[in-house]
Amino acid sequence: MMGRKKVKGAELQTRRFSAAMITPTVIVLAVMTAYPLIFTLVYSFTDYNLLGALNSAPEVVGAKNYLDLLTDPYFQQSVWNTVKFTVLTVILEMLIGFGLALFVNSLHKGQKVMRTLLLLPYLLPTVTVALIWRMMLSPNYGIVNQVLEALHLPVYNWFSDIHTAFGMLVLIDVWQCAPFVFLLLYAALQAVPQDQYEAARMDGAGRLKILFYVTVPNIKSSLALCALLRTIDSFRLFDKVNLLTGGGPANSTATITQYLYNYGIKTFDFGLGSAGAIVMTVIVLILSSFYIKRAIK
Repeated sequence: MMGRKKVKGAELQTRRFSAAMITPTVIVLAVMTAYPLIFTLVYSFTDYNLLGALNSAPEVVGAKNYLDLLTDPYFQQSVWNTVKFTVLTVILEMLIGFGLALFVNSLHKGQKVMRTLLLLPYLLPTVTVALIWRMMLSPNYGIVNQVLEALHLPVYNWFSDIHTAFGMLVLIDVWQCAPFVFLLLYAALQAVPQDQYEAARMDGAGRLKILFYVTVPNIKSSLALCALLRTIDSFRLFDKVNLLTGGGPANSTATITQYLYNYGIKTFDFGLGSAGAIVMTVIVLILSSFYIKRAIK
């Protein structure tokens, strides 16, 4: 009996110690996440403007900000551009990253060198990536147009042409972020039991069957996690758009974050900007729910 009491006492002390260590972190996270979310939600129902707030308190306007957003063609175009960009980049990055992970994992030599080389684009700051591509695709001195001219092919003003600007943003994001998917999936492939591959080969399974019946089932949680992370990150695209196109031409590359920047931060209209942030959050949750369900299963 005394031994059991000592064990229970030790377990209780361990739990108390764990709770004491975790509590500060939980409080900080709650303050850093819950307060901004509540603040944004509350002010989305007001006409809060930073300049006007200096003279008078914000007034409650109900759902006016949300109605203004939903009837604004610029916002509708921004939502469509953001969803289209997210779907395209996530699909391409998942396919390319998975392919690269399979390729590097199959190498008998040089895996460390290949890992380093493939991760270089992702390690670069986004501003650096945007400036590199802006120079490469410059209509005046860019190497891409010079090569096209040498081959007697048509050249483009890539970021000012409505037919090419959006595609260039997709290309640049895939080039930079596919290595992130590669890294996570490569780590997942390293954990797949080799005896399953050997058993499949002994049963006469080909490469495709091994891929779909051994490899994919073992890393499906990692695939869902990669897709979820890339969906969230792609949906809040701002820096590349702001640096390369500014949302143009003709709003063809405008995103929700660019809209919030133009009509929330620049104009200090935090009421409308907060409503846009809430709408953006809801859309991200809807898009992410599929991956979360897959990961849970």
